[in-house]
Amino acid sequence: MAEPRFHIIGTAGHVDHGKTALIGRLTGIDTDRLREEKERGISIDLGFAPLHLPDGTVAGVVDVPGHERFIHNMLAGIGGIDLVLLVVDVNEGVMPQTREHLQILKLLKIPRGILVLTKCDLAEADWLDIVEEEIREEVAGTFLAEAPACRVSSVTGAGIPELIATIQKILVELPPRDEDGPARLPIDRHFTISGFGTVVTGTLLSGRIKVGDLVEVIPPGETVRVRELQVHGRKAEEARAGQRVAVNLAGFERADLERGAVVATPGFFELTSRVDARLTLLKEAPRSLRFRDPVHLHLGTARVTAKVILLDRDKLEPGESVLTQIQFDQPLVAHRQDRFIVRSYSPMTTIGGGQIIDPAPPRHRRFRPEVMTILGELESGERAFLLQKLAELVCARGKDLELTSGLGRERVAGHLDALAAAGQARRLGDQWLTEATAQHWERLLLDAVDGCHRDHPLLPGIPHATLKGVLPAKVAPKAFEELLTGMVAAGTFEQSGEHVARPGFVPRPSGEQQRLIDQITELYRRAGTQANNRNEMLGALPAPAETVETSLAFLFSRGELVRLSDEMIFHRDAYTVALTALREHFNSKPTLTLGEFRDHIGSARKQTQALLEHFDALKYTMRRGDERVAWQLPKG
Repeated sequence: MAEPRFHIIGTAGHVDHGKTALIGRLTGIDTDRLREEKERGISIDLGFAPLHLPDGTVAGVVDVPGHERFIHNMLAGIGGIDLVLLVVDVNEGVMPQTREHLQILKLLKIPRGILVLTKCDLAEADWLDIVEEEIREEVAGTFLAEAPACRVSSVTGAGIPELIATIQKILVELPPRDEDGPARLPIDRHFTISGFGTVVTGTLLSGRIKVGDLVEVIPPGETVRVRELQVHGRKAEEARAGQRVAVNLAGFERADLERGAVVATPGFFELTSRVDARLTLLKEAPRSLRFRDPVHLHLGTARVTAKVILLDRDKLEPGESVLTQIQFDQPLVAHRQDRFIVRSYSPMTTIGGGQIIDPAPPRHRRFRPEVMTILGELESGERAFLLQKLAELVCARGKDLELTSGLGRERVAGHLDALAAAGQARRLGDQWLTEATAQHWERLLLDAVDGCHRDHPLLPGIPHATLKGVLPAKVAPKAFEELLTGMVAAGTFEQSGEHVARPGFVPRPSGEQQRLIDQITELYRRAGTQANNRNEMLGALPAPAETVETSLAFLFSRGELVRLSDEMIFHRDAYTVALTALREHFNSKPTLTLGEFRDHIGSARKQTQALLEHFDALKYTMRRGDERVAWQLPKG
């Protein structure tokens, strides 16, 4: 049995052309719910109804107002639809709002549509042919150019079965919504039900929502639980992309809500105050659009005032299309590839629209060719967008890219795998980066190791922790280790303990350095097991502290000196004496006290304690109260 698919149908057309009556005939539901709508006989706000089709599909129908004064309400409902019914009264033909709605539909790239001629019971057949021809001329060159036409009467029911069959045929041909991505529900209505609290409604654009899920309401960015769900007016345990949904939000105050807010999977979407976009100005726009001109922008169910920041010109002429940045007067939720409408600031009329290519861009400087090049690359597709975002973020986890792109986990993972196969991206640990960034990091590590060999020739290599500090702080330890392991495997580096060096590197002290090294060595050799703390031993040396430290590191790497603790160091001969004494003691006795060992090696308490704690750390001995027993003591 085929998986059920869910779609939304919307209406469009001039006021009083019979959209609401048509939906009533199709669904049996009057979508005019407001008293003022019933009194005036026109739709003011959005209306909704389920349409039960013969094949068992239940489609959601959105009835939009046709009056020019309520275009903002129309725009709040039309953006999430899959199929539009462009409704024209045969007695009036194409009217101003028919044309404006058609412009909006074109700008929003609604995928499919049907031309619906209403009130056909009031006209002769010849007249219907004339009106249909007029409509065909109006939609020529648009996505409706080849759309089927249905002639109906909502009063007599004539043509309704044919319209239903046409709807069903088109819905079967449409691709399914993205149910695997993050849930995203732009809110178009919200209200309070006594005893239940806040309820929001909208079209679920992607993902799924289940009863009991935690969802984020943005704004204000509050995470709440889904208490109850309704799909097309019926109680449900789960809602899926493409369905009309009512969500009861537990413990959420309606006062914090406004149309334009979004209910979403927590952590995936963020508010933004600017976007990069492709903006197209209609040929019918009354004038050009200038740099920083204010407009009314409609995105999903949100409406904000915005300024158009033209990046490569001072004005945009009617009919032109451009890559630009748009700044909002208040933040909203935006997603790459969202389509939007812009209307002139005053008087308000639809002048253009476009598509978002980056929902969270940096500010751009104008008239920079490199900026326009980047925007062009971002526009070219999801994969190019992810690659560009990786470059901007330096490195990112898969979830970071899901957040910035709004794409589902599987789609992001598929694109990243393809980028890796093409040699454009690389995965290190759980972080992704561009191949160019990875190679840059390798050069940084190489320069750091070479610099250490040049500036500190006595060191056996650069300390591991120091080498990681060369890379950006956001690089995870696992990512660094994987990068370093790859370079060791490639023969670029050798790693010995905590030091990383170039293959074949051997520390070679100068004559002056060798004299200091010999002096330190002799000090500790003569002190034997009586060696004091390092400051007492080395404080009088006529050499800078940094030079002394470098010499000690060299002696540690050669095994000439043994570090027992930060302050206590033994010459290897004294250390060998102590380790031999430890073995001899346990050959004859099962336990050892500090005093016994002190007497055995002829040392003082401080040095003896440092030795025994060192042996404990190596698991040669194990402390039990005031005594020690042999544990993993090496054989002589």
